[in-house]
Amino acid sequence: NEIRRTRLLIQINEKTPSEPTQNNQTKQAFLLSLSSIHPDTTKIIPVLFRPPAFMPITLPLVIISSVQRHARHSFFWQFVFHTYTTAFTLVNGNGTPKAEEYSVQQKQILLGLGAISYSAFVGALPLAFMNRYVSKSSLMHLAVRKLLPAPLLGLTSAFTVAVVRSPEFDNGIEVMDRNGKIIGVSKKAGEKAVMETALSRAVLFGTTFFLPEVLMYCVQRARLVKNPRALGPVRMFVIMSVLAGMLPVSFSMFPQCGEIKRADLEPEILSSTEETEFFYNRGI
Repeated sequence: NEIRRTRLLIQINEKTPSEPTQNNQTKQAFLLSLSSIHPDTTKIIPVLFRPPAFMPITLPLVIISSVQRHARHSFFWQFVFHTYTTAFTLVNGNGTPKAEEYSVQQKQILLGLGAISYSAFVGALPLAFMNRYVSKSSLMHLAVRKLLPAPLLGLTSAFTVAVVRSPEFDNGIEVMDRNGKIIGVSKKAGEKAVMETALSRAVLFGTTFFLPEVLMYCVQRARLVKNPRALGPVRMFVIMSVLAGMLPVSFSMFPQCGEIKRADLEPEILSSTEETEFFYNRGI
């Protein structure tokens, strides 16, 4: 009800001049609308999949995944982690792709399940290999426990984004001119939107796994923490700080209202307009 009231307030203020107090209310209404309304479908986004919920949910999953020692447990927690991030991607992706021969949403769900299973398997595979074959090798321990998790999680996070949102570059997404008028459906804009989102997600989780390992190595090397039991809480604090810092960086690497030049669009779209710049919803 609150979200619906804010939407009504925005519509009213667009039509009539407003006082300074109403301007502040309108700003708050825009913030609430941006974080809770899908820009393509105008449907209310479920609470768990709104941007403000992303960090509180992913933080414990990242921490738990980073301390696993057994492949089976690692697979389970990475499966849970990728399930949430993939669902978040699906809910916050571009909502305009359409296909005549099948349901786009059903295809995305099936593709997402496959991507989640594959990503969890790939993430747990190094632990399974280490525990079974080279559990006594300190070099292998260093590679599997410290070096591999960051690039693997970054790549698998980008992979799940690209897979679950693949209908966007298969079928195309709507592009608009500067006035918001829909010009056409572009596969190139869909590909650009998906690749930018996948890259931002890879940077987010790759850095969140890599940087804490570097910082914790420096902390232990400098002996800043005297009590070994305090290393666990310090590690959690470092992961939380890195994730909190990287989240706005990742979300703002590329504007949510993406821009594409005339030369990058399909000729059939350009024939209907003389505009030089076009816009689309990149998603999150």
